[in-house]
Amino acid sequence: MLAAACALSAGLTTAEAHHFDSSGNIRWQDADRDWSEGRRSARSDRARGRRHARDERPYERRRARDDFEGRSDLGAGMRFSGVGPRPRQWCGWWMRTQRGGGPEFNVAWNWRSYGSPASPQVGAVVVWRHHVGEIVGRASNGQWIVRSGNDGGAVRTRARSVAGAVFRI
Repeated sequence: MLAAACALSAGLTTAEAHHFDSSGNIRWQDADRDWSEGRRSARSDRARGRRHARDERPYERRRARDDFEGRSDLGAGMRFSGVGPRPRQWCGWWMRTQRGGGPEFNVAWNWRSYGSPASPQVGAVVVWRHHVGEIVGRASNGQWIVRSGNDGGAVRTRARSVAGAVFRI
């Protein structure tokens, strides 16, 4: 038990550690917080820290992987100016890099209002409820070949069923 407590405390940096008084409240002279925020209990502060860590760490890991392992989903070192940062679900954002459009098109389903209605054909935007891509060909089995972003975490081109999809050109 003592070894586990020592191992746990050794993993904390000074930025992560909080200093508490005997009642469990943060000692403000040791914390980087404003007095106007008032006193908080140690338990609620730790809970906020867990939520924050849960929300941010997967993004940081993905970003580090993309930047340092050469696995950028958009090509090594490519940056697209004018489309903003890549959101977590980024198929619509990737289509914006190909076709243009405002930030409302970061949401895949919003591509249903792009251009004018069309039938399945090469060059058409294909829109599913939670995904968007562009048709680039037709496979020998009759399925359409679709290129899309965030398909398995990358930009991929593959044969897909377009049943139930909306087509725009």
